[in-house]
Amino acid sequence: MFLEELKPVTRELCQQPIAFAGGFVSGVLRLKLTDDPLKKWLQKQGVTDFSGADINQTAQDNRPQSIDID
Repeated sequence: MFLEELKPVTRELCQQPIAFAGGFVSGVLRLKLTDDPLKKWLQKQGVTDFSGADINQTAQDNRPQSIDID
């Protein structure tokens, strides 16, 4: 039921509480990993892969474009 769906979230929270809290806060605040202050801090921490960080931008680029036909 409902509790079964929360098990993966609870498991991640128990295994890595600081990383989970950081991800949760950045999601709530809608921080982009590719923006400058956060990106510089992540690079200092050793994170170099930002390939999945800007999913919303690529989704907007792939949407159909409108054209005018005269």
